[in-house]
Amino acid sequence: MQPNRLWDSRGGKSTMFIRSYEQQDVEAVIELMADLGYPTNKEALSARMEKIASIPSYYTFVAVRDGQAVGMIGCRDIFYYEEDGMVVQISLLVTKQSEQGSGIGTALVAYTEQWARERGASALYLTSGIKESRKKAHAFYEARGFDITGYRFVKKLTMHELGN
Repeated sequence: MQPNRLWDSRGGKSTMFIRSYEQQDVEAVIELMADLGYPTNKEALSARMEKIASIPSYYTFVAVRDGQAVGMIGCRDIFYYEEDGMVVQISLLVTKQSEQGSGIGTALVAYTEQWARERGASALYLTSGIKESRKKAHAFYEARGFDITGYRFVKKLTMHELGN
């Protein structure tokens, strides 16, 4: 898949394209993370993105309009012990709050789906919280062909529990 894929948005807005995340996107991504409910700062996000970029099985794509990232999707390759093949997990999907409903999230998911297919992935999956605030996101995913297939169990670890 080409790194830059043009996509014409609805409503007469300018053309948007999707490409891999670049360090220059950090300021826009700080805003995106705040829109998602995870405020951060340049130093923390830059360090996090650098760490993520160093892991070969992690990928980050941004939707760019008028030179600024207006959406982002992060994903990673997952391999199972119980079966052959690979799946791609969407770890993060966010659209700039003022752009929500304009098709950017749909374009990012479609881009990632095609990219995953071209790499031989057998499925695309994600996890999503059960908060009331996530219901709209759940409807978004279901409308794009994702099925609810299970639960996610999490146990937070503290330093005390780790023996420190």
